[in-house]
Amino acid sequence: MPILTRKCKTPMVQDAMYSISVHVPLWLSLLGCLCDQNVYPSVGTIFVHKLDVDDYQQNFLDKSVQPHPVTFRANLMGFPDLPRWLRYTQRSPWHSAYLYGSPTKPGRHVVEVTAYNRKTFEIIRDKIIFNILSATDVPPKYEAEFLIDNVDVEEMLPPEARHNFQVPLQDLWNTQRLSVINVTSALDRGGRVPLPLPGLKEGVFVKVGSVVPFPECLYETQKPQIRQQCKEGQKPVLCLELLASDFRIDWCNVTLVDEFGASPIPRSLDPLEWDEEFNPPSDELAETNYLPDYLLTMLLPLLVALLLCALLTYIMCCRREGVQKRDADTSDIQLVHQQSIFSNTEELRHMASNRDVPRPLSTLPMFNIHTGQRTSPMDLSGDSAHIPLILSQQ
Repeated sequence: MPILTRKCKTPMVQDAMYSISVHVPLWLSLLGCLCDQNVYPSVGTIFVHKLDVDDYQQNFLDKSVQPHPVTFRANLMGFPDLPRWLRYTQRSPWHSAYLYGSPTKPGRHVVEVTAYNRKTFEIIRDKIIFNILSATDVPPKYEAEFLIDNVDVEEMLPPEARHNFQVPLQDLWNTQRLSVINVTSALDRGGRVPLPLPGLKEGVFVKVGSVVPFPECLYETQKPQIRQQCKEGQKPVLCLELLASDFRIDWCNVTLVDEFGASPIPRSLDPLEWDEEFNPPSDELAETNYLPDYLLTMLLPLLVALLLCALLTYIMCCRREGVQKRDADTSDIQLVHQQSIFSNTEELRHMASNRDVPRPLSTLPMFNIHTGQRTSPMDLSGDSAHIPLILSQQ
């Protein structure tokens, strides 16, 4: 178990500040400090540090009975993010947060944790000093990773939950030399966020390791028949010894890695009998002539485009007889029309000149319709401005 020690410092909040109301906007810039914490995780072992909301509630100035929502922000001192092996999770401002991960190499990290009171806007900062120790046990030669799809990551981080998963797995492995190496949320592996329905969880990947070889039950998860069932959407059920536990394991997402870094399948369990040997391709790459591909890709479309342009040019420029003929036909029709109008006009004039009837009286210069008197406008005397154009009819 990781060792945790505290080294307390004098808080920055003075006693006189307690008399000021926490609802005053000046408290937005209030900053407090807790004790520095020293933790000693080991390489290759899961480490979980709980940021308890109740512990931070006691250090806020508002001592109300009802708890306040608190959120945390953790980062490496002097950097915006956490170390690569360390993760942070908090389900909601009303739940505790966790810092968890599996160290990869010895060293020392100082992580700064900032707690925000979402009601009073108070801020408390805490330092966690990670003193990473070297692995004391023999590194596990056989590692297995399981996907548990009915729990969330924060439900798997408490020691009791990890112990409940480890005990039946030790019985299946038939060894006590089994340890939990790492716990990872399925969302960090590209999983989808589940719908907000009861019973739907995000899922957790749990990696365990041991120096004892895998049991035969786990070897069956790597058989081609099981893999084919998984591809078809079926859910195989294996390792009946683990059915009594509360954890639902997805046997299609079981990964086995041995000391050689591969997913082993023993010869006794291999059902495939190859008819011929597998000949991998040689590493030497043969020279490939890309000139025919280039000619087919570039020159062929260019040649088709040139042919189309030549065809359009011939149609537009060399085939104009139809246009000329249409223009000639239009000119002939216009000439015939004009000639017919001219001939009809001459005929009407000839017919009008041969008439024997006298001219209509209305066409004479000045004519009185009642008396029939004809007067020439030139014979009028006096002021012509006062003489009407048509004499008064009596």
